[in-house]
Formats: sequence, structure tokens, C-alpha cells
Amino acid sequence: MPTRTPPTLQSLPARERILQTAHTLFYREGIRATGIDRVIAESGVTKVTFYRHFPSKNDLILAFLDYRHQRWMAWFTDALQRYGGNAGALVPALAEWLGSESFRGCAFINSVGELGPSLPGVVEMAQRHKQDMMAAIANVLVPSEQREADAQAIALAVDGAIIRVQMDAKPDAALQSLNRVMQALLNN
Repeated sequence: MPTRTPPTLQSLPARERILQTAHTLFYREGIRATGIDRVIAESGVTKVTFYRHFPSKNDLILAFLDYRHQRWMAWFTDALQRYGGNAGALVPALAEWLGSESFRGCAFINSVGELGPSLPGVVEMAQRHKQDMMAAIANVLVPSEQREADAQAIALAVDGAIIRVQMDAKPDAALQSLNRVMQALLNN
């Protein structure tokens, strides 16, 4: 998901400043590595203001994941349409995100890896995100009896591609493999 130039942070309401700051820091540096004091300092709010909006770090984490989900899904569905609105749109759409300077993997996979069962809401949010991603993939596939099964397999391959790019630092090999998996699935 390429980054957009955000409005000036200070012009936003306090809750939005906190959420955007947390989004940037949690995604770039990790949830556990980012303390509340840093979010407060970088968002330019007081502790009282922060805790009025987010009574705990866990509340902020769940709000961050919901915010990320809304933003990423809006970008993803738009990108699929911009690249043709069919199965062939998936790889170029993902190339846009996987090749962006700000790419740090999937916030949901990363969050489950960091927090997993210690915060069950994270797992629930990740499951919802992956279900919605799979539905968006299904929407660009040709209707067939195996459409849902194909979407599920492609979504799994997308997750694999995301992880591969985190290790390789360049998306080329992951995108080529994803394209090959899609061709094998959809040309049968």
C-alpha cells in the first residue's frame, strides 16, 4: 500500500493524530518496540489526552489494526479495479504495494506474530482482514464452482509472497512465483 501524503499531523484532531502516529510507528518498527510515551510525544498530545482516547495500549493496538484494515482494503479494492478488475489485476496491484518504500510486510501477520494469543482481539482482527482480502480476490475471479477455493488458495499464496518479500527485500521473485501459482490454478 503506497503511502499517501497525509494532512499535516497537527491539523488533525487528537485521536486521529494518535492513531496515525501509532500506525506509522507500529507498522514501521513493531508494536512491542513502540512505547506509549513515544506515541504520545510524536503525536503531540498530553498523556491525559492520550488515555482519554485510548485507555490502554491494547485499545490502541486494536484501533490501529482496524484503521490499517480500512485503509489497506480501500487501497486493495481500488488497485484491483485500476489494474483491470479481473484476476490479472492481482499481481500488478500487489507489485505496487510490495515494491513501495514503506512496505514492512502485512501488519496483521506481523501483529499475530508479535502478540498472538496474548491479545486474542489481534487474532480476530487478522482473521477478519484475511477473510476480507480473500473476498476481494474472489470478486475478481471468473464465477465458477471452485471460485471460493481458488480465492482461498490465491490468498494463501499472497501471504506467502508477502513473507518472501520481507526476507528478500525485493518483490520480483515473490511476484513471479505468485503469478505462476495463479496461472496453474486458473488455467486448469
